[in-house]
Amino acid sequence: MSVKVKGLSKLLAGLENKLGQQAMQHVSDKALLDAANEFVKVLKQEFESFKDTGASIDEITITGPLWENGVRTIKIHWRGPDGRYRIIHLNEWGTINNPNPAGKGAIARALKNSEKAYRDAVKKALKGGL
Repeated sequence: MSVKVKGLSKLLAGLENKLGQQAMQHVSDKALLDAANEFVKVLKQEFESFKDTGASIDEITITGPLWENGVRTIKIHWRGPDGRYRIIHLNEWGTINNPNPAGKGAIARALKNSEKAYRDAVKKALKGGL
């Protein structure tokens, strides 16, 4: 699940030529982090509706900006002492015995609900960095 922004390749290339690669990477990293934090905020709200112990919420982790297949990326995953990463997909998709758990589709809903906030965070970070 990802968000695609079209028509920015020429703009980004022009900005990189003007500002330099390192400055553009710093600006894009800030934009990615701000947008990821907005998504995590919405994701935590979605998880509140069916929480039991709150471990799934507590273990949401953002991996810092990194290069993956030539693209700057941030990963949001579950890491912590309760090992919630093992069951997140069961909450999202259900199982044979429980096809409709309370948290079914929570990540997809969070992605859908945070699209505008994501775009706004990217715009704000880009405006602030330029």
